Amino acid sequence: MERSLLVSLLCVWALSSLSAASVDATEQCPERILGNERRQTCPKKCQQDKECGNKRQCLCDGQCGLSCVAPGRTCPWPLPPAKNSDAVLLSPLPSFSALLEVRCKPGYTMHNGLDATIRRCQGDRQWSGDEPVCTASPVGDLAAEPVLVPEVSCTLPDDDDDDMLSVQGRAAVGSTIQYQCASGSVLIGNSENICLEDQTWQYPHPICRRVVCPPPKEVDRGHLVAVQRTEYEVGDTIYYLCKKTFLLDGPNQVTCLPNGTWSAEPACRARCPVPSQRSRVIVGGIKRWPYDLTDGVVAHGENVTFFCKHPEKLCSFTATEVCIDGQLNAPSCFLDPTWLQFKLFPHRLVSEIDACDPADLQ
Repeated sequence: MERSLLVSLLCVWALSSLSAASVDATEQCPERILGNERRQTCPKKCQQDKECGNKRQCLCDGQCGLSCVAPGRTCPWPLPPAKNSDAVLLSPLPSFSALLEVRCKPGYTMHNGLDATIRRCQGDRQWSGDEPVCTASPVGDLAAEPVLVPEVSCTLPDDDDDDMLSVQGRAAVGSTIQYQCASGSVLIGNSENICLEDQTWQYPHPICRRVVCPPPKEVDRGHLVAVQRTEYEVGDTIYYLCKKTFLLDGPNQVTCLPNGTWSAEPACRARCPVPSQRSRVIVGGIKRWPYDLTDGVVAHGENVTFFCKHPEKLCSFTATEVCIDGQLNAPSCFLDPTWLQFKLFPHRLVSEIDACDPADLQ
């Protein structure tokens, strides 16, 4: 029964708090009275959204009254496990005006005798009120002395220009927080920080720097298929196409990587003329005459095997070369037959005689 009543009151309070941004917000939100804020750091006072900076709104911030707050900023969550209580987030996200319930475990109560309390995410990105402390319930003594242990904490980063930075963890003295950057940005600085006893951070707060890729390099003998920009976002893709008779060396699609570079740099490579006219060669595992090849050329990266004559015996052996961007050199042992040899003694061409015995090549 007590929990149901608490949740009902909570819903009414939340709705009235959110309505502070409406036209009659001034009447529904308490006036800021300096000195009543307790540990809360009050943002800039306001009456309308236009008085606030970029990404901030004029909303009711509890004892601070109408204040310029960033509704998207979050309070530390999740909270570290407590010894005698459990914390449950009652809102979808731990952002401004979000609520969480701290409930004592069975057999424990807070200093006011209750076993639960509600805390609100304030404009200063801290949870309202002091850190609840649950102690063993006194037996037969409902008027136990109150126990109040205020939490001392450091100030979390609050930079309107760096909305890509998020913080996880508690800002209490001795606690550690972790920083994360939104997708498409990189963290510059330490990824963790510790709140020291003097309520200062061990390291300066990091920043998130947006990552972009420069325009991709133009490709010789080909085209880029992309929207022309001065910079590209992480994850953007472009495509490469080669002109007719040229072969794409690399992927036809490249992506802007989180380190600000492109995933690859393709190139368009030229085909190679086969430097043989009257001797068969092996291309693609098939022995053929050069004039049987389309246009007498092979593609970039293709292996071409030539037949060479043994310097002392009537037998042949092979040597392989690779077509590299229009360049295919015959091996030093290869000698293309003359026109007379090709016409008068075709059966004696090096490509047509028997292969040498492996022992002859030692």
